[in-house]
Amino acid sequence: MSSFIAILRHRAKETWFGFASVFCLICLICVCSSLPASSVTSPALSKLQDGDIIFQTSRSSQSRAIQIATHSKYSHMGIVFRKDGRLWVLEAVGPVKLTPIESWIRRGARSEYFVKRLHKQHLSASAMKGLWLTGSSFIGKPYDPYFGWSNDKIYCSELVWKVYRTALGVEVGKLRELRTFDLSAREVQMKLKERYGSAIPLSESVISPADIFDSDLLQPV
Repeated sequence: MSSFIAILRHRAKETWFGFASVFCLICLICVCSSLPASSVTSPALSKLQDGDIIFQTSRSSQSRAIQIATHSKYSHMGIVFRKDGRLWVLEAVGPVKLTPIESWIRRGARSEYFVKRLHKQHLSASAMKGLWLTGSSFIGKPYDPYFGWSNDKIYCSELVWKVYRTALGVEVGKLRELRTFDLSAREVQMKLKERYGSAIPLSESVISPADIFDSDLLQPV
């Protein structure tokens, strides 16, 4: 009888420890999930400077297709500038425009963002001025949903690439033909058909947010 009671006590103790462990694990998960994701991956805004390249996951209708085709979480991007004591993002969305950085961040999925800048290189005042003069010349240009390479219309990563190439002679990312992306997924095929019908321009030169993000010339901030 005493041995039976001992067994019951032992099992009760094991059960209590089991429940305690599960409870602690649940508490830990709740605490971690309550932390804003941007606090882990995103630098403080005070660290940003003119010319920084900022990335996010867009919540637009084409975002998922871009993510799948480029194998990247980032589907939108822009260039940071400080004007009148505030930080702005120069971006191609609708027309090219300056968006207050706080609004830009909130518009992205989970308000997460990631920032990179030229590797081991501090932009001089003249270089930053050149970036601004070049970038601001694109303001008002319409968005290009067809990802063409002309300057008549422009998309987000094309804007960043061309501003850096024109102002500094730097190519942040390698151009690729559209055919080299992963176009096999259903979501991507549907978006291509929606945009181009049966005449998909597979040989069109394209620069994606992922290609710029992976550039050897850039380092995280």
